[in-house]
Amino acid sequence: MAPSTASDPSGPVPAEPAQLPDGVVVEHAGPAHPRAAQVLTPSALSLLAELHRRHDGRRRALLSAREDLRRAASAAGSLALDPRTASVREGVWRLPPAPADLADRRVEITGPAEPRMAFNALTSGALVWMADLEDSSTPHWRNVVGSQVVLRDVVRRTLSGTTGDGTPWALPEQGRLATLVVRPRGWHMDEAHVLVDGEPVSGSLLDAALFLDGNAAELIARGSGPYLYLPKLEHASEAALWHDVLADAEAHLGLPEGTVRVTVLIETITAAFEMEEVLHALAPHATGLNAGRWDYLFSTIKTFRDAGPGFVLPDRSALTMTTPFMRAYARALVRTCHRRGAHAIGGMAAAVPSRKDAEAAARALAAVAADKEREAGDGFDGSWVAHPDLVATGRAAFDAVLGEAPDQLAAHADERPQVSAELLLDLPDAAGRVTSAGLATNVSVGVRYLAAWLDGRGAVAIDGLMEDAATAEISRSQVWQWVRAGAVTEDGAPVTADRVRDELAAVVDGLVAAAGDDAAGAARAREAGALFERVALAEDFPPFLTTAADVGP
Repeated sequence: MAPSTASDPSGPVPAEPAQLPDGVVVEHAGPAHPRAAQVLTPSALSLLAELHRRHDGRRRALLSAREDLRRAASAAGSLALDPRTASVREGVWRLPPAPADLADRRVEITGPAEPRMAFNALTSGALVWMADLEDSSTPHWRNVVGSQVVLRDVVRRTLSGTTGDGTPWALPEQGRLATLVVRPRGWHMDEAHVLVDGEPVSGSLLDAALFLDGNAAELIARGSGPYLYLPKLEHASEAALWHDVLADAEAHLGLPEGTVRVTVLIETITAAFEMEEVLHALAPHATGLNAGRWDYLFSTIKTFRDAGPGFVLPDRSALTMTTPFMRAYARALVRTCHRRGAHAIGGMAAAVPSRKDAEAAARALAAVAADKEREAGDGFDGSWVAHPDLVATGRAAFDAVLGEAPDQLAAHADERPQVSAELLLDLPDAAGRVTSAGLATNVSVGVRYLAAWLDGRGAVAIDGLMEDAATAEISRSQVWQWVRAGAVTEDGAPVTADRVRDELAAVVDGLVAAAGDDAAGAARAREAGALFERVALAEDFPPFLTTAADVGP
């Protein structure tokens, strides 16, 4: 399909064919975003095409290697430090200091790059806003383009709108806002709406290219810089790919080496064994690591899903950060970062305070406070919250430990990180801790989240917890593993595919009934049920539910 002009609102993005770089095609079936031409510029698409041609073959090769490496780990029932990179772990090296507006990260807020949510996050009092183009944003084309429009307006402080009752709002022209850090999609996500030489591009490359080309110079002029959060890395070789992509992007844009600074989410069990290598591969861009706890749990289940009964995990509610293998992961991350001069950022507490139920809100705040106090005590330099009402709670926990200091980099700086299978794979016994309630919760949360995801909403409050793609992945991967392993719930009943289908039917029927006359909502509920069944009960485990569903135009 050839690109059309803005006069065709049902056609592709409004860009004149002559403006697109050679070999680049932008196409989609839905309405174009009215401001698409501001972010899908010839300059940005030229950078994207260059990055695709130089690096996409390597990206695909690394993705192909993932399953072979996973099978080897599962067959061995273990992971280990790579002897080939011992010189990196033994070497004396430090990362360059963080930029001034990333020096203090004691409380960070995350969420999709939607106009009102962006405004709330930026003015919440948090020191960093992670604009999430990944787990909390579905890859509908309107979201992909719209997120970039929001980022453009945020950088220029022109973001504005009106509330439901017509009250106008706008970012203040002066004063401190949360520092912007953008999370592009992971290496595994393709972007089918943009083709280069007939091939779909990487969602990672598209997100990064549009953001950097459109905003790097403006950010620098305003005293900040282009900062990224890098997700879903499984091995240091994938971090090295990001290094080369960023180096090429900087050269293309005429930026000095190391202008783009990145924080890496350590949210896979394999990357936890290569944290020093990840930082080393990304120097001089690296500035920190984040303990992405929910995807980390998903990765642990996925990696060892067929490794035997010792790797079957209990209910998600039992997998807290006080569980030994999660404590070991957190401590190793802090010591790795501080040894190399990087920030260690804690993970997301899922509780969301209710504004309608005072008792529920108090419980949520108490849970978040305990979580953040533990992280601050463990040496983290900051942590994530998912809601503006949690910023003060998160900040108080770190203020109590940091005081006026911006970080805890001096803490544990001389300690070697303890990274071993004995510690990181000290998994809890599932016996007696796989429950009927846990199974019902996994199915219910998974289906309800997927129904929202298919509707274009990637971050959803369900039963007082903030759910995104990562928590949905835990739900469906646990169900898959329990069925394959013949797990038995506390009442002595096995978790079978038929039992899961019965739970699934009840959830879908309830959602359809709740939809009433909303035919589209009922259809989404049925589609979500079918999708959950596919990703939770398929004979071959689908690597990511976000690539298993067609989210439409």
